[in-house]
Amino acid sequence: MSAWVLPDHIADVLPSEARHIEELRRGLLDTARGYGYELVMPPLLEHLESLLTGTGEALDLQTFKLVDQLSGRTLGLRADSTPQVARIDAHLLNRQGVARLSYCGPVVHTRIDRPLASREPLQFGAEIYGHAGQEADLEVIELAQACLRSAGVSGLQLDMADVRVIDAVLAPVVLSAAQEARIHAALNAKDVAELEVLARDLPAAVRRDLCALPRLFGGVAVLDEAQRSLQPSPALHAALASLRWLASHAQGLEVSIDLADLRGYAYYTGMRFALFARMPEGRAGHQALELARGGRYDEVGAVFGRNRPAVGFSLDLKELVAAVAPRPLVAAIRAPWGMDASLREAIATLRAQGHTVVCVLPGHEHQVDEFHCDRELVPDAARRGAWTVQTLQTETSK
Repeated sequence: MSAWVLPDHIADVLPSEARHIEELRRGLLDTARGYGYELVMPPLLEHLESLLTGTGEALDLQTFKLVDQLSGRTLGLRADSTPQVARIDAHLLNRQGVARLSYCGPVVHTRIDRPLASREPLQFGAEIYGHAGQEADLEVIELAQACLRSAGVSGLQLDMADVRVIDAVLAPVVLSAAQEARIHAALNAKDVAELEVLARDLPAAVRRDLCALPRLFGGVAVLDEAQRSLQPSPALHAALASLRWLASHAQGLEVSIDLADLRGYAYYTGMRFALFARMPEGRAGHQALELARGGRYDEVGAVFGRNRPAVGFSLDLKELVAAVAPRPLVAAIRAPWGMDASLREAIATLRAQGHTVVCVLPGHEHQVDEFHCDRELVPDAARRGAWTVQTLQTETSK
């Protein structure tokens, strides 16, 4: 095998796409900062127990493991940044009030979870710690919406669920972790036949509600249908009321509900949401593309000894960049290479003013211009030793 062939689902990012990703990254971080979120930069690898304890099997299977040559302990390459940010909130910041934190960095996955995905996403996210109310849930949804709109995405659809609905349905019975995992998998796949098999020994009311959940998806009216058809309980009422409140306050979003949705990692404890963009026919191979996902995960900090309310979202910049049109390139200034002091001073001044100045090395005047220079730095005919910027004379304009 050739030495330059990369592993499956790992790819280099070339200049034009890398420029677009970086522009999006800056825009997302600036948007989060505008909402009061502070940037943190957790490490790419940690002790495995710190990364995985309490996060569930799905994240474990996605995590690369290796042995630390210094300590002999097992390390993990992060597959998700949320457990790390929870550790930072719990042990490094240790604030009593609200903490708003954002991050952006690569994560690594052992496998892909859908066709054409990368095993090295560039994950951006934002999280609120310390507030258990719906206000934090709504703020995170609004921030995710603002971030996607700052990237140029429009026509967003908000899809919501709440793990507490499923917990309320299963509350009357005691299940092993393996039984619960199989039921969750069948619910997520909307496999009613499998649910009927798994629930055959459960009480009739629980079996009926479980098999009803996969059909409870659609518009906000689904919440009224769930209130009527599922066995009533305070936990179910609280979950449905929370979803109804959030749906009523989600401005500028088409809202849908899917009460059997359990996608994502197992640390979610309440509301879950995803933001989809309706794509033009043939664009990115999807009619609707999921661009951001998040929710409430109040138990995520428990393993670190500080069980704080938490809610947040994340997205993959490499997926986002494929869904939006690139921004117009700001053209650069072309300059000759030389050691003349006045030339070098003119170039330095232009760069200090924020211009991109590309010096053409001798013998490379006709090679590819990645920055599409539309101006050039030339000697000023009216002032000896001075330089001026003028429109670049192309072959067609001469």
